[in-house]
Amino acid sequence: MMILKVHALSMGYSGIAMGTLERIIWHIENDIIPVVPAQGSVGASGDLAPLAHLCLPLLGEGELLLDGVRMPALTALQQTGLTPLQLSAKEGLALINGTQVSTALALHALFTTEQVFQAAVISGALTLDAARGSDGPFDARIHAVRGQPGQIDCAAAYRALTAGSEIRRSHLEGDDRVQDPYCLRCQPQVMGACLDQMRYAAQVLLREANAVPDSPLVFADSGVLLSGGNFHAEPVALAADALAVAIAEVGAITERRIAMLVDTVVSRLPPFLTPEPGLNSGFMIVHVTAAALASENKSLAHPASVDSLPTSANQEDHVSMATFAARRLQPMLDNTAHIVAIELLAAAQGIEFLRPLRSSEPLEAVQERVRSVSAAMMQDRSLAADMQALQSLVKTGEIASAMKVRLPELAALDLV
Repeated sequence: MMILKVHALSMGYSGIAMGTLERIIWHIENDIIPVVPAQGSVGASGDLAPLAHLCLPLLGEGELLLDGVRMPALTALQQTGLTPLQLSAKEGLALINGTQVSTALALHALFTTEQVFQAAVISGALTLDAARGSDGPFDARIHAVRGQPGQIDCAAAYRALTAGSEIRRSHLEGDDRVQDPYCLRCQPQVMGACLDQMRYAAQVLLREANAVPDSPLVFADSGVLLSGGNFHAEPVALAADALAVAIAEVGAITERRIAMLVDTVVSRLPPFLTPEPGLNSGFMIVHVTAAALASENKSLAHPASVDSLPTSANQEDHVSMATFAARRLQPMLDNTAHIVAIELLAAAQGIEFLRPLRSSEPLEAVQERVRSVSAAMMQDRSLAADMQALQSLVKTGEIASAMKVRLPELAALDLV
């Protein structure tokens, strides 16, 4: 579990008493989970509705999940020997008038994005070898003269992943293809730009996780009460929109590589990656699945922050929609992880046609991990279970860990 440090003074200024904080922490540690509706916040006057549902159980109201069973909060408290809290001055407002739900959803998505992103870099490197692409476009000098940090870091990762590949060495001479398609050649540029977006979002969300986002604020050192607008979640909304675009682009270029692999004219592999095309459809239909998911992500990537509907009799006349902006990221990540899983299957199949040549040591470890859940497909069979298993490995980071090689340059935010 990754724990974000929270400045003690921030909690003091928010007006939440230590006893209330301890009760919240006790609920988390004992897996007693409030039932919170997924919808109902516009991300402006704080995440009022979801935060209210989140905190109602402290008062014996609302609902909780206790040992996975949904029940009235008061019943759950009685079963655990607790009594409802009596809130002190300012505590109720501090608990519900902030951006905590939006921020938590966005952070959860950010951590998953890191795993999916790294797996996509790895699957892209495996595809590069399967298609016998050139590693020349990853030369450090190319990326240094542009100066984009994410691009530089991604190029270094691709070089590390492909170093020592026998497949690469086998076609250094006599390769008549002048340039690879963009989905291979421009991987550092595209994935690097996505990484820069992730890092921007990470910094915004880290600041917000340590922020005091309610109003009015009481400053203990002077006793001054100030009414402001820190509850407006525009920073979170824009960060979540940046993540959405990056997630969609990772899926989009991954889908293009799958399309390239099944196209024998470009990949120079058997049509649709099957030894007997015509008799078998090979990877034709799983590419259709990847295309469908990439297209769905493009619709989901529409920026939520540009929408605003006034609420509260026009007092709250501009809202951020940050909660939805963050909430829609998980379905997008599911889609992209699925696309990456399909590429891993397709690239691994492509590698099989190049044997006995071997890829690099890290990529051979990935090949072995893919084969541990999905055998090479010499004849048509259902790949649904294989895709599902690999999608899980992508989202949990097991694809990256299979290499036993760390790629620290691909981290969005290193929290220790």
